[in-house]
Amino acid sequence: MKIAIVNDMLLAVEALRRVVSQNSEYEVIWVARDGAEAVCKCHEQRPDVVLMDLIMPVMDGVEATRRIMTESPCAILIVTATVQGNSSKVYEAMGHGALDAVATPTLDPSGSLEGGDALMRKIGMIGSLIGGKTQSGAADVPHPSTKLAMREEPLLLIGASTGGPQAVAEVLAHLPQNFPAAIVLVQHVDRMFAAGLATWLHERSRLPVQTIRPGDLLKTGTVSIAATNDHLILRSDFTLGYTPNPKTSNYRPSIDVFFKSVAASWRGKGCAILLTGMGRDGAEGLLTLRQAGFLTIAQDKRTSIVYGMPKAAAELGAAEMVLSISLIGQAVRDYFLPSDSQPSNPSPTP
Repeated sequence: MKIAIVNDMLLAVEALRRVVSQNSEYEVIWVARDGAEAVCKCHEQRPDVVLMDLIMPVMDGVEATRRIMTESPCAILIVTATVQGNSSKVYEAMGHGALDAVATPTLDPSGSLEGGDALMRKIGMIGSLIGGKTQSGAADVPHPSTKLAMREEPLLLIGASTGGPQAVAEVLAHLPQNFPAAIVLVQHVDRMFAAGLATWLHERSRLPVQTIRPGDLLKTGTVSIAATNDHLILRSDFTLGYTPNPKTSNYRPSIDVFFKSVAASWRGKGCAILLTGMGRDGAEGLLTLRQAGFLTIAQDKRTSIVYGMPKAAAELGAAEMVLSISLIGQAVRDYFLPSDSQPSNPSPTP
């Protein structure tokens, strides 16, 4: 796999080189010292994966990600030492198409490498995705049973990956404070970024946004976000929890696993949305939800950063509606809010 490094710090570049060299199938094909140089080099020699820093001179990692995904699309992993201090930039970069983010490995004074394992796992996961070696989202989830309690509260489910944060923010911007459904989001993002993503989305929505702890209940008018590298599930007692299975899934947390767990037990009104993302995660789960009576929506090709997951859903017949991102929020409003109960000024907050 051909890998490019974009970082202006020599010590960080050396640490990244050492991590990459641990796998004989990985090759660093070029190094760029700033985002502008990276954009040019991607034109000349496109890598399989770009390890992109955020804070750099000339052009930062957010703008470089946007330019590369527009002009020379390839897989981009944000690798930065300033994750917590620049969380908003992480989500902006992911909104432009970065797949994930991880902390930069470090070299201590003795020359020992620290933090390399997490980076290697991320590169391996991305390699599996771009190589098409994806795993099914099948998991040990409850099967439908007539003995399960009936639920009446409305439920909105959102699954997203590459480009997801911006797409999710646009959907949420259309929903009013009196939104009558509980909302659950599964975004492909490492657990260390989940709390920051909740804060970032809260600042762009009229609704409260929180991360999910094991045992939490669904809350009407609240956005709840999967917050671990295990898979989110809805249990038969209608509490939320996490499971490590399937351990072989490339997607953590898996949208398929969560969608299928909901389809197994939920009997109330529901809508499920599958947004932009690489791979097929969520497509089978969306089909299961459609068969269970949910309204199912997939983002269209034109507005998707990566038309992978929504495309898979459309091909399976899992999506009842395929819409541009600008129309999905209104479709959700129309489904959950009768016209006579909608606010007099329904325009989303800019």
